[in-house]
Parts: sequence; C-alpha cells; structure tokens
Amino acid sequence: MSTSKGSLPPRSGGNQRNGRPQPNRAPRPAQKKKKVKKRGPLARMGRMLLILLLIAILAVLGYAGYLYWKLDQGSFGVDQPVQAGQSASEKPITMLLLGTDNRPKHPSNLTDVIMVVALNPKTQSATVVSLPRDTYVELSGYKKTKINEFYARFKGKEKTSGILAEDEMKTMMGKYLGIEVDYATVLDFQGFRDIVDELGGVDVNISEDMCYTDSVDGTDINLTQGPARLDGGDALDYVRYRKSNCSPKTKASDDFDRNKRQNEVLNSLIGQMQSLGGVLKIGKVLDAVDDNMTTDIENAQIKNMISAYWKISKENVEFKPVTGTWRSPYVYINNEELDAAKKSLQDRIAGAASEGTSQN
Repeated sequence: MSTSKGSLPPRSGGNQRNGRPQPNRAPRPAQKKKKVKKRGPLARMGRMLLILLLIAILAVLGYAGYLYWKLDQGSFGVDQPVQAGQSASEKPITMLLLGTDNRPKHPSNLTDVIMVVALNPKTQSATVVSLPRDTYVELSGYKKTKINEFYARFKGKEKTSGILAEDEMKTMMGKYLGIEVDYATVLDFQGFRDIVDELGGVDVNISEDMCYTDSVDGTDINLTQGPARLDGGDALDYVRYRKSNCSPKTKASDDFDRNKRQNEVLNSLIGQMQSLGGVLKIGKVLDAVDDNMTTDIENAQIKNMISAYWKISKENVEFKPVTGTWRSPYVYINNEELDAAKKSLQDRIAGAASEGTSQN
C-alpha cells in the first residue's frame, strides 16, 4: 500500500476542513463606530425649560397647599362647613361688598363703596353693580336716607335688635336689587391700602389732576394726569377724590366718576391677582386684610371660590355702575340704569348671556 502524498487529492486553497469542502465566505467588512449625536444649544435649552417648568408647577402646587392650610388656620372667614349643594364651584353666588370710611384718625361705619357681585361657575362670568354712596333710597320698611348710612345705622342697633349689621344689609340690598344676597364682606380703608401694597401697586390711567388736603384726618391727595402705578395710599386717594381745596384748584369729581375709578382699580387688581407674582402673594394679602375685614363667607367656601374663579377672564367680568342726577344732598338714581343692573345680576345668576361678556 503506497503512502505517497502524491496519491492524495489536492487541497483546495484552505476551503477544505477534515477533507470536507467548505463554503466560500466573503471577508467581513470592518464595522464603523456609531457617532453619538451631540444635543444642540436649542435642545439643551428646551430640556432646561421643561425642568424649570416642572419645578414651577411643583412650587405652585405646594403653595396652593400652603394657602389652603393658611385658610384653615386663619380667621378670614367663618369656621363652618358649606351646606351640601351650596359650593361656589357648583352654583352661582352673590356677595355684597362694602368699603367703610374707617381710618385710625377718622373712625366711621359710613360706606363709601357699595357693590353687589354675582358669580356663575358654569359660565365663568361675573356682574359687578356699583351704586353711588349718596344714592337716595326709598324702600318699604326702611327710613328714607342715603344708601351709605344704612350700615352705620344697623351697626348702632346690633345690641338692641340682636341682628348683625351685615345680615341687615344683605336683606335690605337684596330687596333693593330684587335678588337674594348670599354673603357680605366689609373692608375698611386700611385693608384696601394693604391689599394694593402687597400686590406691588395698581396700574391706572388718571384722567385729571387731583389735589385735596385735610389736616384733620391726614388726607393729602396729589395725583397727576396720565398712566401711573399707584401704591395703596395713592390708590385710595384715587378712588376717594371728590373736590379740590388747593391753589390752583383741580377739577371736581362726582359719585359717578368715583364709581368708574373704583371699577378701574378693581379690574386692574384682578389682573394683578391672576399673575404668577400675585398668586405667590395671596398669603400676604390674606394676612393684610385679616384685621381690616369682616365677612360671613365660610373658610371652605373661600377655597371653593379660589378654585372656581382663579382664572376668570377680565373680559367676562361685566361692570354695571349705576348713575343718576345729583340734587344736594342726594343722588336720584336713573331708574332705567337700575333696572338694567337688576336684570344683569338676575341673568348672571340664571346663567343667561349678558351684554358685554362672553359665555364659555
């Protein structure tokens, strides 16, 4: 038996293993390293903004919790539960707002500001009716007098009547305007000043120069025509100004002008309160009015109101100042305007569309 290699079959260039033919394999291409795409500056900025937004949301939620706790601990409202079905987030509510001419050097329960507000949560809208302080009221069961004297009269009779002046005012104003008034809030001049100051001032457009001084009660009004941001003291002067005793004298102002300015300031304050800065100052605002405000709103209802109306559009707040004819010492109300104000309040409560506001 020959063992010569020449007798073996020839190898086929390494394509055989153990005598078996092997398939031809193409050489593997060299793998390319994947390039890591770097984030551009806009992408990094977007990510940072998202993080900041998340932090802001958490901060606001935390502040909301603090605010609710503060309402529970504070003495801003009445410590009673809200009756079932009476929540401000479920049904329309009405409120009487009174601003008293009460100051350290001039104690008084006369009401310089008289407003009635109707709020509807379903339509996210409100009506604010303001009445001149010198309005002559002729109402069955009540003495014929100026509207700004009623609260002081009721206050003086509380001990003998056993009825709170705020409850008497709700009944009287409800009868006068043809609606049921749910709540009453009384704020004195110092409380108004403090609210404006805590919110960093209020933006208005002063229509005329205003100058008046009174050394007895410390009044010193000196305002210049044009756009302005007013602090609490100047804002109070702006809504109170009536006549001038300066030299040269500035143009006098009547109750109707005062009501317009009150509405202007209130409208501006709504915008201030709804800003992020305003949101974060609500706690201090509540502290500021704590000693200068009386209200019969339940603490829980205040929470409901904040929740229901925090984002109400200023365009959905209808201001209805009622005017009339001045014949000293009274303002005799224009009956057509009064009827229109009554209808606006009633429509707001019913959820009907009112002229001047949009419905959601």
